[in-house]
Amino acid sequence: MDKNPLPQVCFYFQVHQPYRLKDLRIRDMHECGLHLFDDEKNAAIFRKVAEKCYLPMNALILSLLKEYPDFRVAFSLSGTFLDQCELYGPDVLESFQKLGNTGQVEFLAETYYHSLSFLKSLPEFCEQVKQHVRTIERLFKQTPRVFRNTELVYSNTLAHTVRLMGFHGVLAEGADHLLNGRSPNHVYAPPAFRLPVDRERTIRAHRPLSHRCRSVAILLKNYRLSDDIAFRFSNKNWSEHPLSAERFTDWICNNHGDTINLFMDYETFGEHQWSDTGIFDFFASLPRFWSERGIRTRTPGDVIEQAPDVESREIFDAHNFVSWADMERDLSAWLSNTIQCAAFDALYHLEPDIKNSGDPDLLKTWRYLQTSDHLYYMCTKYWSDGDVHKYFSPYDSPYEAFRRFSHALHLLKSLIHPIPATS
Repeated sequence: MDKNPLPQVCFYFQVHQPYRLKDLRIRDMHECGLHLFDDEKNAAIFRKVAEKCYLPMNALILSLLKEYPDFRVAFSLSGTFLDQCELYGPDVLESFQKLGNTGQVEFLAETYYHSLSFLKSLPEFCEQVKQHVRTIERLFKQTPRVFRNTELVYSNTLAHTVRLMGFHGVLAEGADHLLNGRSPNHVYAPPAFRLPVDRERTIRAHRPLSHRCRSVAILLKNYRLSDDIAFRFSNKNWSEHPLSAERFTDWICNNHGDTINLFMDYETFGEHQWSDTGIFDFFASLPRFWSERGIRTRTPGDVIEQAPDVESREIFDAHNFVSWADMERDLSAWLSNTIQCAAFDALYHLEPDIKNSGDPDLLKTWRYLQTSDHLYYMCTKYWSDGDVHKYFSPYDSPYEAFRRFSHALHLLKSLIHPIPATS
């Protein structure tokens, strides 16, 4: 790797919109068909975020890419977001395609339906990843080299699964309890081990990429610097408020390592952090300060290509799942209470019948219900994490989210196994 005393910066943005559920009543279900989702609300939210975030931020990044030819960013666009682009925002999709055409933007792979399928069904997980890869190839003429799992849910087993799928790298949260005092600013490797033969066989049957990789690199989110932008930027009680691009650049320069990975929701810009906070001006100023200081930006694939040899990488050992959600950085945002676990189990209990039905519309609807947001809305945490869940939820309470989800599952069951009419 080039001996630059300053680390590289890797910007990755997650772009996602779920399909929110209608208020279905049991007595009306026979009239609903597969119309489970609140089209009016989904369209309104998509267009609101498009006008506040996607369109102005894409325009800003496009101008920066033209002005600074060495500037690089990466995106992961969920399949549910891309589907909503088709319905509500072809202009948004076109703006992302313009970014891709610059050659300075990398698109990552993920589960098409932003699901937690890896926790329940390896065949379903593989099918969704393959669908997502094919969609990125079709829309952006890129074959993803790096994988990010939903909400950065990660484990050692996931790393070796995506390695066998053909990916060179995977993203994860730089969780302190796994780093044990080490820096997240390095390229890591998972512990070496073999997956069970049946898992390898399933992966080979559904592999989205034609080749296998002998190793997989792990890029860890620097959550402190990422969250300074994503969460603390507009907090007037924060000791560093207001944060300037110059001061943030000083913090970057004071970090050491191979790469500083700034991972965040794209909706940070203009939606979570409103335009009047100065978030767009802040981002627009970064490339200039970084160019003056000799700080380079790279995409995840570029970082991995230039990373130290596999033999010299330290091990990032995640026996248990980690994620980028909440203070715990585990699975508790989605699977911490009885209603979440019951909904999750009931959803995947339908998999054999759904797939055996041969009905593509039924399958697609079931997969939209796999989107992790549905479980996230059912979380009953309190204090700061609870406030975050409440902010993102379109429903009045976690129990309302569970009720709507349960009614949707009930409708799917009734379509799979119709109740005979009584004479």
